[in-house]
Amino acid sequence: MVDVTEDFLTKARSYLGEEGRRVRNYFCCGLQDFSPEPNSYDVIWIQWVIGHLTDNHLSDFLKRCRAGLRPNGIVVIKDNMAQEGVIMDDVDSSVCRDLDVVRKIIRRAGLRLLAEERQENFPDEIYHVYTFAMR
Repeated sequence: MVDVTEDFLTKARSYLGEEGRRVRNYFCCGLQDFSPEPNSYDVIWIQWVIGHLTDNHLSDFLKRCRAGLRPNGIVVIKDNMAQEGVIMDDVDSSVCRDLDVVRKIIRRAGLRLLAEERQENFPDEIYHVYTFAMR
């Protein structure tokens, strides 16, 4: 588990309780600085965080994730998607990218998209949530 805030990691350990034993390591750092151990993961799950990375940081991080996968492992991204272009959030300085931009970053990282799905039953007024599986 990776997070930039030690307090979040501490709360995650507490919240997970006994299930937390399944988490091998807790890393306190930004994803732009994190390198998964090579050939170690069946699944790397990235949820609601890619908007805090620049395009280059995201592409580089995904390349390192690819190297961290075991044979037949997958990387999963679940995040908000803009309907068109890239939208900057002035409150938290994040961005919300559209599908085409995210797909291009995935390809630039050398990953192949295996599946893409829009989450159902969300209000139309908010960003659409998509999940991507890739290797």
